[in-house]
Amino acid sequence: MKSLKKKRRIQVLLVAAVALAVSTAMIGYAMRDGINFFRAPAQLAENPPKPGEVFRLGGLVEAGTIKRGEGETVTFSVTDGGASVPVRFTGVLPDLFGENQGMIGTGTMEGDVFVASEILAKHDESYMPKEVVDALKEQGVYQEPNS
Repeated sequence: MKSLKKKRRIQVLLVAAVALAVSTAMIGYAMRDGINFFRAPAQLAENPPKPGEVFRLGGLVEAGTIKRGEGETVTFSVTDGGASVPVRFTGVLPDLFGENQGMIGTGTMEGDVFVASEILAKHDESYMPKEVVDALKEQGVYQEPNS
């Protein structure tokens, strides 16, 4: 009788372990397209992304580079002090988007131009995404906001 209970207990543990491994593998497989890596312009210059790879680009919008095209298309350049990347975006920009402001865009590279599908801008005068702050500090151009 004890032997049967022991076998059943081992079988339940084995099935639970297999189910856990399969569910972990399925979650990892499902998330592979949902992960967007952040890159700064200098990192793009050193290590270009694969064709069609979706990633996040962040930095400061360069002064004098914002140009509005036909319709809702806007072009501008993003810099981290070490390199500059031209960006093209079609859509409505956030209200706080502007020159010398921090931004993060999600999209892909088409040639030398980053084509953004989404643009995020800082939400007040003291906030900047952590990734952008870190990249700017690496380049030595980060300035603390005036409080």
